[in-house]
Amino acid sequence: MALQAGLVLVVVFLLMLVISVPISISIVIASLVTILTILPMDMAIFTAAQKIVTGLDSFTLLAVPFFILSGILMNNGGIAERLINFAKVLVGKMPGSLAHANILGNMLFGSLSGSSVAAAAAIGRTMGPLQKKEGYDPKFSAAVNIASAPTGLIIPPSGILIIYSLVSGGTSVAALFIAGYLPGILWGLACMLVGFIIAKRKKYPVSERVSFSVAFKTFLDAIPSLMLIVIVIGGILGGIFTATEAAAVAVAYTFILAMAYRTVNMSDMPKIIMETVEITSVIMLLVAASSVMSWVMAFTGIPTALSQLIMGISDNAIIILLILNVLLLFVGTIMDITPAVLIFTPIFLPIVTSFGMDPLHFGIMMILNLSIGNITPPVGSALFVGASIANLDIEDVIKPLVPFYVSIIFVLLLVTYIPEISMILPRLFGY
Repeated sequence: MALQAGLVLVVVFLLMLVISVPISISIVIASLVTILTILPMDMAIFTAAQKIVTGLDSFTLLAVPFFILSGILMNNGGIAERLINFAKVLVGKMPGSLAHANILGNMLFGSLSGSSVAAAAAIGRTMGPLQKKEGYDPKFSAAVNIASAPTGLIIPPSGILIIYSLVSGGTSVAALFIAGYLPGILWGLACMLVGFIIAKRKKYPVSERVSFSVAFKTFLDAIPSLMLIVIVIGGILGGIFTATEAAAVAVAYTFILAMAYRTVNMSDMPKIIMETVEITSVIMLLVAASSVMSWVMAFTGIPTALSQLIMGISDNAIIILLILNVLLLFVGTIMDITPAVLIFTPIFLPIVTSFGMDPLHFGIMMILNLSIGNITPPVGSALFVGASIANLDIEDVIKPLVPFYVSIIFVLLLVTYIPEISMILPRLFGY
């Protein structure tokens, strides 16, 4: 039954995508067609409708629209410029210092906004012209910006980690947030290493050293923005509020900050809220649709069959993890990160837990894999935005991105095969 159901599910789903049916609708149609091969129509439709409703009945999911609203407020709130100035002070007189400031700016802004696209747009729009003025190759500058943009999907607070928490059966959001720090920082450092080598070889200019008074003023300007991380993560770890409540606190804080900077007016709020509603609606529809598919797969035994198939190839955990990495990297290139997490977590999680891998470790590995898809063709959203901001074609930035891809995949392998990179901080905090 599992083989037949799996073939029907995959064929119908791919057929829907080929004829350009939206992915959430494709998921529901494929799930319904599959379950109709087993159950009567009335029972199948009733159960599917029930799963759609129950799939959204989660207090944790309330954090998603709040973090989205917080990110949009931040993107419109003049915060990116202050973080860039702070990043430029931190990198000092390193070779290719503006490139390093771009990477650090993406890490800071991306972690606050929780969006690789927002980071690529906000930081790239400012850093691109600065680097061009200093004699940097625009293709290199765009590659630096694109390669480091997804770090905010891993460094908390991150909306996609909340989605993984839900679909994995309740993995602690706080633990996932803490676990994302080291892998996200390693991604950024890997990009900085590549940037350093290229900048050294091409003799890109070094920024002038700023005085202590200027550096101190820049730090003071950045403190209000950086405090968001302290408030959100500190509040969660200190037990002051839950991740969902922290998201609401983040909205209130970023709203006050944007008003204080006078970059957002009350007249802007209807447009900002409407944008939040639109993005949230897409995500929630995906969550609801994926709840149906998860139930269909569980009912037909597809995850168990796939687990047996993969375990039949090898019983060596190293080989299995390598296979899963290859599969997830491929999935990331053709599918957006949210539906990929929703669809493939129920399939792959039982496989890795069968040989003792912690769901927390797998979650970080999975998000890291799929985040790479944000900067790879054909559907890499951060890739397209970063190239567009730089006024370049996709073909122009792919070659400069290759050394960054190599360094990021090296980090992925480290995170995959050294669990402590993901697990050490959660364990230190008692998770």
